[in-house]
Amino acid sequence: MRTRLRGYLSEDELRLIRAFDVVGDIAIVKLPEHLLPKKHIIGKALMEVQKNVRVVLNQLSPVKGEFRTRELEVIAGENRTETIYRESGCAFKVDLAKVYFSPRLATERLRIAKMVKPGETVVNLFAGVGSYSIIIAKQGKAALIYSIDINPHAFEYMQTNIRINKVGDRVIAILGDAREVVERELAGKADRVLMPLPELSHNFFDVALKALKPTGGIIHFYDYGEEPDIFGPSIDFVKTEASKKRFEAKMLGARKIRSYATRCYHIALDLELKSAE
Repeated sequence: MRTRLRGYLSEDELRLIRAFDVVGDIAIVKLPEHLLPKKHIIGKALMEVQKNVRVVLNQLSPVKGEFRTRELEVIAGENRTETIYRESGCAFKVDLAKVYFSPRLATERLRIAKMVKPGETVVNLFAGVGSYSIIIAKQGKAALIYSIDINPHAFEYMQTNIRINKVGDRVIAILGDAREVVERELAGKADRVLMPLPELSHNFFDVALKALKPTGGIIHFYDYGEEPDIFGPSIDFVKTEASKKRFEAKMLGARKIRSYATRCYHIALDLELKSAE
């Protein structure tokens, strides 16, 4: 791509062209402000290099708001933000302007799916378009996966993706705030709880505990960890909060998923919770 852009951009400008994401046939870049006058040239070059890409989007804002969405603009190709993304034998219809979605979590989604045991009941507190839930249904043998999201657009896409992947017998899509949904209908039902939204993990850990069966179960807790002690503060938090609810928390694993910022990482803690009573 940099070879294509030589002659249009200076060497300093070329060094600012970094990694981009591809979701289905859409590529997403995040251009610094002083490259915006050349955004259409950059978008066209990306399409020439990535032959499967039909749309190039420039990300104008960080992920923000209750629905964790971002502002996007088309800088090359077709005028749309919806696509079909394929992963782990599943297909997901997604509108990148209306829902949060990251292809960078593909390895993590498959890892979790392979950990689910036959017959388990799973509660996914922040399901988005259903990617974790549907991959679990396809790759594992869970009995039921309750798949919750507060974003009505994500809920609609989740319902569509459940139909596309033919997992409606196991994945149940629920629209609503996870706290209210668990309180109303899912308390004490889960063998395993997923919390794949680090921004809300601390505020909703008590909800995850409430969703577990009275004897306990597994929680996949996602957070951000900073060097030099990437996991320590998160581990201290979950053990302290679990003890308040009369659970003992045992660490099954802790892993860095990806770099999030300088010296900061998106992390996952796999926790086994047992009733202390």
